[in-house]
Amino acid sequence: MKYLLFCLFLLSNSLIAQTENQYNLIPFPARFAGQEGQFTLNSTTRIVVAPASDASVKSVAQTFAGQVKAANGLSLAVAPTSAALAKGPHIFLSLNKKLTLGDEGYKLTVTPGKVMAEASTAKGLFYAAQTMRQLLPVGQSATVTMPACAITDKPRYGYRGLHLDVSRHFMPVSFVKKFIDLMAMHKQNTFHWHLTDDQGWRIEIKKYPKLTQIGSKRAESIVGQYYQNYPQQFDGKPVSGFYTQNDIKDVVRYAQSRYVTIIPEIEMPGHAQAALAAYPELGCEPGKNYQVFTQWGVSDDVFCPSEKTFSFLQDVLTEVMTLFPSKYIHIGGDECPKTAWKKSAFCQELIKKNNLKDEHGLQSYFIRRMEKFLNSKGRSIIGWDEILEGGLAPNATVMSWRGTEGGIAAARQKHNVIMTPGEFCYLDHYQGNPVTEPLAIGGYLPIDQVYAYEPMPAELSAAEQKYILGVQGNIWTEYLPTTELVEYMAYPRAIALAEIGWMQTGPHNFEDFAQRLKNHLPRLGQVPVNYAKRLFDITASTQSNDQGQLQVVLKKIDSDSRIFYTLNGKEPNERSTEYIGPITLTKTATVRAMTPSGGRLTQTFTLHKGKNKSYTYAIPLENKSDQDGKKLTDGVRGETPRDRRQWVNFFGDMDVLVDLGDVTSVTKVSLNFLKVILEKNFPPTSVDIALSKDGVDFKEAIAQPIQYELNGPWDILPVVADFKTARARYVRIRAKNVGACPAGHPNAGEKTWFSIDEIVVE
Repeated sequence: MKYLLFCLFLLSNSLIAQTENQYNLIPFPARFAGQEGQFTLNSTTRIVVAPASDASVKSVAQTFAGQVKAANGLSLAVAPTSAALAKGPHIFLSLNKKLTLGDEGYKLTVTPGKVMAEASTAKGLFYAAQTMRQLLPVGQSATVTMPACAITDKPRYGYRGLHLDVSRHFMPVSFVKKFIDLMAMHKQNTFHWHLTDDQGWRIEIKKYPKLTQIGSKRAESIVGQYYQNYPQQFDGKPVSGFYTQNDIKDVVRYAQSRYVTIIPEIEMPGHAQAALAAYPELGCEPGKNYQVFTQWGVSDDVFCPSEKTFSFLQDVLTEVMTLFPSKYIHIGGDECPKTAWKKSAFCQELIKKNNLKDEHGLQSYFIRRMEKFLNSKGRSIIGWDEILEGGLAPNATVMSWRGTEGGIAAARQKHNVIMTPGEFCYLDHYQGNPVTEPLAIGGYLPIDQVYAYEPMPAELSAAEQKYILGVQGNIWTEYLPTTELVEYMAYPRAIALAEIGWMQTGPHNFEDFAQRLKNHLPRLGQVPVNYAKRLFDITASTQSNDQGQLQVVLKKIDSDSRIFYTLNGKEPNERSTEYIGPITLTKTATVRAMTPSGGRLTQTFTLHKGKNKSYTYAIPLENKSDQDGKKLTDGVRGETPRDRRQWVNFFGDMDVLVDLGDVTSVTKVSLNFLKVILEKNFPPTSVDIALSKDGVDFKEAIAQPIQYELNGPWDILPVVADFKTARARYVRIRAKNVGACPAGHPNAGEKTWFSIDEIVVE
């Protein structure tokens, strides 16, 4: 706490002391003090390296000079240290082995007379240079200056990663290098390269040429979102691409120059269909005509744990290890269906022969064998948290993606852990209103939620916490076929994760981060990066005032900006009504809002007699889709099947009773149901809407069947009951679940469910 207060004291004093300097550093340093004055760079400025004989320091200086040239148009010469230069107004990069800031820490002092960066390693100097880049102005200008400051910095975590899936959609070498550049710019040090999966094999293996001749080519891909059409539709467009071993070597060298370690991932024993398409003898049905998977999701076709498979994988990993010098090799281990193993006589015999409990034990047997091989070559394995199932391999590191539980369990077993839970770290989820955003896999992860993540589980003891190595963001590319879309989904959310991994323990202020990020974003635009502008979004929620009126509350991340809005359907501008507090609605209205910085909102709020009224479930919900018990009368209707936040899910029949508070006239009751057949989300067979004055005797009732075509795209289906001049206090809605998926459905016989949004009473 004393350290935190000291940092805050330094920061507050620095901001008082200087009036013109701006410091928009991301990640924010461990210790920082702003000072008065500026260092001016010009054509005579040198980047002076010491010791002069250290090639790695010279390389850092040359990289920094190239970055300044590209960003600011200023050419800086690199020179070895000398007595003459030591007294001049230059930038000094010096190794200082006496510093105790670790391999990645550094000290940076900027004064009007010179800039001094010190670190115990060239890696630390590289990160000092990245900080200097952020102190320089954005773009080219007549005067290039660096504001005076004193910084002592080091990271919280040693592992600060970003993952990129190139299996679903291949990304060219030039983009991979750009991706690495952006990571390094924000002090992330580990690139997790997802190279193989069911939908494509992307790395050349010379001993097995068919892996790229066949396994790198997918015939087509799904049209739209996975569940959007029933049956699924395909685009007929081939997808291909792979990295030659020379490509890999080139990228590895490039990453090393940016102090980024690349961890390759070769998936096993599941996510293997692309490999099986090339070498079907590695599957549990060698005579099967395997094809590179054209669907998203998980294939039931997995590697058979035969000696032939193990020999194949050892050969593959041997070539992989010659290309990647990383300590870790990622072997996947996630989402391995056991269907093929259960059907396989060979697998069942292997389970008995090795006294394994079941197919989960067989997976553990598989992982342990591969770990033993990699350990014998001086490498260690990383796997997704499913490798915990059936018993964890002795030296494995776990990536905890299905929440934090896997990471907690692994740390308690004294295994190293990288935290990457989907709730905070999956950058393929929607970051803004799904109605207006590019198609994504689903979910909702705005940047403030990313920044709110604390990687260290509170459940762990101090001794267990040392096994948490760091944090990683993941980018899966099912719905990201272009590099522009990858950039859009990654940035700026990846920057929030970068700060989480670097900044020291303690409370993090999102408003401060957002302000720094707002001023940092033009640097991304200069690269250029197709970053998302969701930082400027406006969001809306509802509440009820003391008179029971519906109010709309608008919020924005950009604290500097003002909100202007309209209720008359017109586009707002800076002459429209300014938002200063909750908007009280007296009728159904569409709120359109904007900020001068680019924020936009269009959302309809439905006023009706049931708004904000209480309701009860006669049949308790079997899920958490309405934890607060307010979603069905909050005035917000579901806009699209893409966005499930406004929908309440029923896995059995529905019986809901709305209390209007007083007996009143009721002329109409309406609600919407989702139709997402492939997801087992079937509209109910019928809906019964009834009215009552006392909650006991329901005299007015209308039963309606829901008519729809089974085949076709997902949809929103309305149900409307007209009562003309009825009077009631209570509205009861009952709906009957379809029961089971019909024959022909991929999940035939399995239980269905349905979803509704708002119960509108007029």
